[in-house]
This record gives sequence, C-alpha cells and structure tokens, in this order.
Amino acid sequence: MKIGIEAQRIFRKNKHGMDYVVLQEIRELQQIDKENEYFVFVKPGEDPCVESTGNVHIIELKCPSYPLWEQWALPRAARHYGVDLLHCTSNTAPIWCNIPLVLTLHDIIFLEPRDKQNHSLYQNMGWLYRRLVVPRILDKCRRIITVSNFEMENIIAKLQIPRQRMAMIYNGYNDWFKPLDNCPLPDVISQKLTPHDYFFFLGNTDPKKNTERTLVAYSKYLDRSAAKRKLLMADLDPEYLNGIIERNRIDNIRPNIVMPGYIVNSDLPSIYNNAFAFLYTSLRESFGIPLLEGMACGVPVITSNTSSMPEIGGPDAILVNPESSDQIADMMLRLESDAAFYQQQKQIGLERAKLFSWRKTAEQLLALYQRIK
Repeated sequence: MKIGIEAQRIFRKNKHGMDYVVLQEIRELQQIDKENEYFVFVKPGEDPCVESTGNVHIIELKCPSYPLWEQWALPRAARHYGVDLLHCTSNTAPIWCNIPLVLTLHDIIFLEPRDKQNHSLYQNMGWLYRRLVVPRILDKCRRIITVSNFEMENIIAKLQIPRQRMAMIYNGYNDWFKPLDNCPLPDVISQKLTPHDYFFFLGNTDPKKNTERTLVAYSKYLDRSAAKRKLLMADLDPEYLNGIIERNRIDNIRPNIVMPGYIVNSDLPSIYNNAFAFLYTSLRESFGIPLLEGMACGVPVITSNTSSMPEIGGPDAILVNPESSDQIADMMLRLESDAAFYQQQKQIGLERAKLFSWRKTAEQLLALYQRIK
C-alpha cells in the first residue's frame, strides 16, 4: 500500500505539539514497517529533522501559505505519487480530494466558546480556518483519529460522528524524557536559576493554558512560602504579562519570573529534571504530552481535574480545579512542606508514564492503516 502522510510543519524551527506528534509517528513507522511505501509531504524549513529511508520518501512541497499548501499542493502531490490513502495529521484536510482520507482531529476547541481576550492573529486565523474546513471534510474521512477517550466522546457528541468511524490512539513521549543525574541546565537558564529550586510552567497567551490564574496562584504561593522558589516559563508577550500583573495586583511575581524565550525540545529533559515541580494547569487539553514528559522525568506534576488530564495523569495524580488559584497555590505549598507526599508523587508519575510510548502509538496507527486499505 502507498500511504501519504501530511506533515506540513515538521521542518519549521519552532515546532509545536501537533508537529512533534507526527514527527515521532513517522520515525517509529520507519522502524517498524518495511512493507508499505510512505510519502511524507512537508513544507521546506530550517530543520530537516527526518530523512528518507528505503520505503519512506520525504517530499518537500513549496507553497506560500498554509491553506494553499493543504488545499492545492497536497492533493495534487498525493495524486502524482499515486497514494492509496492520505493521512492528514493536524485537524484539517483538503476539501476537494478523491483519495481516501484518514484525519487526526486532535480536538474541537475551534467549535467551543472563545475567550474574547485572545488577540493573537495567528490563533484567530487558525480558529477561523478550522471552522471553515473541518465540517466540509468529516464525511469524506474513512477514519477520524483522536488522542484520548475524553476527546473521542466529545467529538462524537458534538459532531454526531458514528462511533465506528472513530479511533482513539494515545500519544507517547520521547525516551530521552527520563530521570537524569547531574544534567546541567542550559546556559541561558543556569545564569538565573538554581537546580531544584524553581517551578516550571509552559504557559502562553492561549486562554486554555490558564496563564492568568496560574500566575495569580504563584503570587499567593510567594506570599505564604518561606522558600519562595522562582517560576520558569517560556517567553510571554510583555504587554500580556503586564496586563495580568496590573489587573490582579500581583507585582510581587515580577522579580521571580524567569523567561528565557522559546524553549527548544532538546532542552526540556534537563529543565524538567532540575525543576522542583511542573505546573500543567490548563483549562482544557485533548491529551497533554508535557504532562507525560514531566512524569517520565520524575518531577511531581500539578495538573487539572478537567478534560483529558485525569485520564492521562491517572487517579493518583495531583489534580486541582484549574479555575481555583487557591487550590493550585495550596498544592505548590504542600509539595514544599510534605516530603513524603513529594516523593510519592515522583514515583506515581514514573510508573504512570510507562503506560505510554511512541512505539505503541505507531503500532496502533499501522494497524488502522491496514484495516482500512
């Protein structure tokens, strides 16, 4: 079988969640499947992170914009190479395509009520594009894959998709996320932080990441903590951060936040291992790969009791109401004051992470391809 895989953005330098998912799936399929032939369609970029192998061909398609690339260049190339099946991996697919489609629909957040404070042009354009495209392609898909039972039930309920056309395949995490001894922090961070004396938070301007409440919780933690550990987070727009601080009168957090800018994936194992704890306090996630990464590194994780996070973190994870800054702060303080609880959470995370891997993800994906050929 000739299988096409859409992986438009995996060559860009600053990758995001869906990019890493398809990249790892491709790498695993290269290892486990020597029978089918794969054509992986990508847009040229600064980071050619995967190469062609015997039966896996990396095809670069040049096109000026995301919509044109997906709606015109992708189906044209798929027809040219004669693929029998086209797997579109990032929520959308070509509207006019006579090739059997498999779609990975990571979530349907684009159908849910929006936070009016989200002024990101990039996020707003993506939201609009998905709202226009997804309803027009669902009936054309042989299978619709999603990444958690929570999201599968959500999709079935809201889009009225027959259950037999759905498939749930968990994501995994890279095997370099593990406990590491004597792993130094990246230079740009080590100048400002002491190992095991900071909280790590991957917040951004996306409202679902719950950055504002988490920063309010951090302010409450600072008011009550004797240790007053710093908070490491990815770069945040200064105007956005100032708005949060001024609205909530939490100026005490300013000298304690460390923002080194975009954090490359290769730095994350060291950052997790050197963190005192990881805050994954989103309002909503369809899966949550960072939750797995933190647990696999043996760092206690404070996460949310909503959406998929209890499913992925497990019943013994630290689950809080993400809308309660008090609950988040209380758990930060408990990790500091209760050494037995702290060690227990490290072990719970390590054991839970063993249930997931990219190899399992790829094996299930290959089985799905074979069932619908």
